[in-house]
Amino acid sequence: MNNSLTVFSGNANRKLAEAICEILGVQLGDALVDRFPEGEVHVQILENVRGKDVYIVQPVCEPPNDSVMELLILLDAAKRASARRITAVLPFYGYARQDRKDRPRVPITAKLLANLLVTAGASRVLTVDLHAGQIQGFFDIPVDHLYSISVLCEYFQEKNLKNLTVVTTDVGGIKMARAYSKFLEAPLAVIDKRRESASQVKVMNIIGEVKGRNVVIVDDIISTGGSLVEAAQALKEAGAIDIYATVVHPVLAKDAAKKVMNSIIRELVVTDSIPIPKEKMNGKIIVRTIAPLLAEAIKRIHGNESVSSLFAQADVEA
Repeated sequence: MNNSLTVFSGNANRKLAEAICEILGVQLGDALVDRFPEGEVHVQILENVRGKDVYIVQPVCEPPNDSVMELLILLDAAKRASARRITAVLPFYGYARQDRKDRPRVPITAKLLANLLVTAGASRVLTVDLHAGQIQGFFDIPVDHLYSISVLCEYFQEKNLKNLTVVTTDVGGIKMARAYSKFLEAPLAVIDKRRESASQVKVMNIIGEVKGRNVVIVDDIISTGGSLVEAAQALKEAGAIDIYATVVHPVLAKDAAKKVMNSIIRELVVTDSIPIPKEKMNGKIIVRTIAPLLAEAIKRIHGNESVSSLFAQADVEA
């Protein structure tokens, strides 16, 4: 790669950044990202980036506030060091669940984060599987929105599962599930549920045929795991045989990993957009890397080539 390209990382997912750099054939940029004694984020870029094309890899994951501040301060440092172009690479765009004002007196945190990124110095954003596609419209700078569908679906193609049905856990996920259904050449089913709180849902009906079939539940985020586990139980009671789940972003808050381990879900296939702590990993969690996808996107952005083909192949917009 041209030596004008430099990749930096905060502490949120350094392993993914290193994997991206290995594919690109570049060294991870030298930057100090630690804490002052009282806990404030301390950043210093330790190499010359004047006139360079800089990419900062940092998902907004646990602890999300620290991740955000590291990202913003790295962006500011690169801007003040006279980088030519600064791309914020967010494998997981956190604070995305509040993307509209659906109740009185609530914030739109997805838009707030967009404003912060631009103010801090981002001239472009590269992200993966946004919680809501309209978040792209919150920016007045270019946004490249990639999809991990090919990475996740390849796993199930390799397993060669028979009588497969793709299931979405809510009506809002039909568009995403339809893309998986098309990719895997499998019929689609929908779980109709009612959300009783931010972390609790109640399954109402299953729309589609799952009896006597293997199923793959698809979603973009697993947080507490309650919704996924309850959906799997409802599918089993409806006559499903083996139940798999694939989720892009493994937030796995609190005891979510334990819930999955103790559930009837055979495997939970996720990406490495968010690192999973060793204490949360178990035999049911399968991690597939999105490093090649992000590396190819960075390579194309740096070379002023089209990135659209990377997400067009997923056919998510169809």
